[in-house]
Amino acid sequence: MKPHARNPATAELSCEVCGRMPEPTKTRLTLANIAVMLPIELLVHAAVVETHLPYLAKVLVLTLAATILVIWVAEPSAARMLRRWLHAPALRHRKRLGTAPSLWRARTVLRDQPGSLQKITQSLARLETNILSIHVHPVANGVMDEFVLATPGNITERELLDALEHGGGTQARAWPTTALAMADGQTKALSLAARIAGSPDELPLAVAELLSARIVPPTDTDAAEASGRNDAGTRLKIPTAWHGPITFSRPGEPFTPAESARAHRLAELAEIVAHSPAAPPGTATARS
Repeated sequence: MKPHARNPATAELSCEVCGRMPEPTKTRLTLANIAVMLPIELLVHAAVVETHLPYLAKVLVLTLAATILVIWVAEPSAARMLRRWLHAPALRHRKRLGTAPSLWRARTVLRDQPGSLQKITQSLARLETNILSIHVHPVANGVMDEFVLATPGNITERELLDALEHGGGTQARAWPTTALAMADGQTKALSLAARIAGSPDELPLAVAELLSARIVPPTDTDAAEASGRNDAGTRLKIPTAWHGPITFSRPGEPFTPAESARAHRLAELAEIVAHSPAAPPGTATARS
């Protein structure tokens, strides 16, 4: 344990199972062994040459001494004293990985008032986090902002959640994601379908994200139907087995038949998964 305490950087390279370090390059290992062996070899040769032993005896002593020094002294000493130099390429690679950007999908609820988004943006900026995309979903207690974030590779989920909470967010959640989160529409629809397959309760937010629409509260929907107001195709209602009908609104941009079909297919997928015997705990089936 002591070498690990003295060399915290190289200790992180050791295998979690066997505790061994990665194999250094042959060139560095050879140079390290020469650096350790050469002074010892010179001293041994100087000591043996000055003796009055026969020539063959001197050769035998030098051979045995060199072999023992290589096995018991040189290589262990080189690995211990020059550990950081031996593993410098691996350490540089690990450092590059540690500082490589990571992609996260994060969600938090904010108050629907001026300055809320600016405050959380400043909080994320302290972690050198870049907001790549944002979707806003109206909810009962404000708005739910869903982000795709690019962060330094060493940022942890806990640090990201703390930044969201310090920025005024509540109910913060974060998931590692990939470049698919920024992909084209078709790929985006498949990504949302995969999310619904994992959690059917994601359906309302997934459809809202797919259609760039907002979820209409049931009270607003009832009022609109009672007044007989013509929505000119800017409202879309999809049926669900456990949520009841869900209405989406996109003022100024009527929904196309293709968009309606995609939303209904996602609702069908959510219903199939929710009523499947293999549905994971926490889905609508488990609560019904």
